[in-house]
Amino acid sequence: MISTPVKLTPNAIAELRRLMSVPEFDATQRLRIGVKGGGCSGLSYVLGFDKPEADDEMHEIEGIPVVMKNAHGIYLFGMEVDYSDGLNARGFVFNNPNASSSCGCGSSFAV
Repeated sequence: MISTPVKLTPNAIAELRRLMSVPEFDATQRLRIGVKGGGCSGLSYVLGFDKPEADDEMHEIEGIPVVMKNAHGIYLFGMEVDYSDGLNARGFVFNNPNASSSCGCGSSFAV
């Protein structure tokens, strides 16, 4: 394992651990962080639990197993994933220093 290009804030770690602690959680899955084409700004973030694939990089952040595609590192290096539990916005928030622009929803960006 190499150090991960992505950082998880304490709030994100707490929420991920909560999700992983539910009885229905499939412990064979790992947290996948990545990007995919689409969204209003060109690329969208991927964040969810998934089974590892042969071409994944394996990481661990504060005991949370993380998988990423090697090619996604250039888009995600230095990114911070936070979790907001406010009244107006609840969910994971992506703070990406590589994004040249992003959309209003915060889940789509351009480089």
